[in-house]
Amino acid sequence: MSIGKRSVLGFARNWYGRLERPISSLSLIGGFVFDALTLRRVDFFWENFWVVGHIAIVTICAIWINLLDNKADKKGTPPETDPHRIHFWLVNAMQFFFGGILSVFLVFYFRSGTIATSWPFLLILALAFIANESLKRRYARLSFQIALLFLTFYAFAIYFIPMVLHRISTRVFLISGIASVAAISLVLLILATFSRQRFAGRARRTVPGVIAGILVLVNGLYFLNLIPPLPLSLKRADVFHSLKVNGPGNYTVTTENRTISGIAPIDFVARFFALRQTVRIRPGDPLTVYTAVFSPTSLTTRIVHEWQYYDRAKGEWITRARVPLSVVGGRDGGYRTFSIVSAITPGPWRVDVETPGGQAIGRLNFTVVIQDQEPQLRTETIGRSSSPIQEKNAAQPARTLSQAQN
Repeated sequence: MSIGKRSVLGFARNWYGRLERPISSLSLIGGFVFDALTLRRVDFFWENFWVVGHIAIVTICAIWINLLDNKADKKGTPPETDPHRIHFWLVNAMQFFFGGILSVFLVFYFRSGTIATSWPFLLILALAFIANESLKRRYARLSFQIALLFLTFYAFAIYFIPMVLHRISTRVFLISGIASVAAISLVLLILATFSRQRFAGRARRTVPGVIAGILVLVNGLYFLNLIPPLPLSLKRADVFHSLKVNGPGNYTVTTENRTISGIAPIDFVARFFALRQTVRIRPGDPLTVYTAVFSPTSLTTRIVHEWQYYDRAKGEWITRARVPLSVVGGRDGGYRTFSIVSAITPGPWRVDVETPGGQAIGRLNFTVVIQDQEPQLRTETIGRSSSPIQEKNAAQPARTLSQAQN
């Protein structure tokens, strides 16, 4: 009986060793699809428990691998490619769970902005996801392990620390970096204490450079406003001809576009790629931009609607208005806000939704066509009152700032 069990285990081990690459690829793709369908909110306990659990497993595997004898066998086979050695299974477990973490990050960041504002960080995560799948043999290198671990710690801290501190600011972002450095330093301390041979020589010289390089890259993207300020995310953005407040969080709007309660996947694609729409108005008519910005529970902050039009003569975007608005956290569909600007000129327009410091949450693009005849409009009702928070509506001739609530 025991001989039969050993034969089955040996067969399974050898079978997995031969088909390891396609199995790994399918599992990572399947995991990404699963995460995209099941992950809901960045501030939910189980979503973050899932991430923390994966990070813990990856960290343990990285430490364990470096505590083992990493010499090749008599045939010259590296231990990470030999199914008969524990290195092989630790590397595969590390690769699998790291792929799971990256898929979660890709889903959260992918949902959080548009291509125009979030592509740099998405590209970094996508490249790390590809490297995780295609550069398996580099898992035997300490510098590669530390690079992936540190990027993981950093990407998690960027959105988790603001939820813990209930605020978003440059100081909080810097605290996220400090926390990430502290976490990776603890891992390096363990390796330096229990695996001095692996953490000596070249590794001791290259690892600090890898960490410093990632710090410089991520901070550079942040201060260039190329990383969306997670955990905030733009859930909806629309341009309307008019907006009437019926009550807290309840509005009647007029628009040329399809119904506001349209197909959700289409809404997401239009928002993510910041597709340009055409808006037809009569001379002197104002326009209203409506946004729903998600913020985690207990995280109250401010955002800005920056209205810009394209000056064809100068060949540049000119800011017409910067309208500050408050955002209160907790609502699944995002905290509803809007701003109104008049004196609209024909041509390309865009409204950047960003933090007061300039970190972009999303963007709405549209082209204004001015005509004498009344455009064909439809009336829609959006939002429902779910809290007794009082609305603010300060009407002005040139621009109006209004605030909608849960």
